[in-house]
Amino acid sequence: MSDRQEPLTESYFYILLCLYDEPRHGYAVMQRAAALSGGKVRIGSGTMYGATGNMMRKGWIEECPGDGGFTRRREYRLTDAGRAILLDEIERLRQLSRAAELVMEGDAT
Repeated sequence: MSDRQEPLTESYFYILLCLYDEPRHGYAVMQRAAALSGGKVRIGSGTMYGATGNMMRKGWIEECPGDGGFTRRREYRLTDAGRAILLDEIERLRQLSRAAELVMEGDAT
């Protein structure tokens, strides 16, 4: 894991997760986050705008050329740093889940 200490917010986690397999524009990220979470996570446009700006400053995502159509949608993709942050967070969540399972099964020491 990296030196990052703070867990990702739910919005940041889902934004990075939605960009894991391919670049997407903001609205597509918002729709996919809602679908992946079963509707429990809804990223609003203000949150999306602020989060993408912050993650671009951190070097976790970058803007990439769009589909060349008539729309002026901004598309984003993960950087290597963003992929590492996401994978670190997934591992952190797995560790939390394993600890909870141990306690609930009565095997915690």
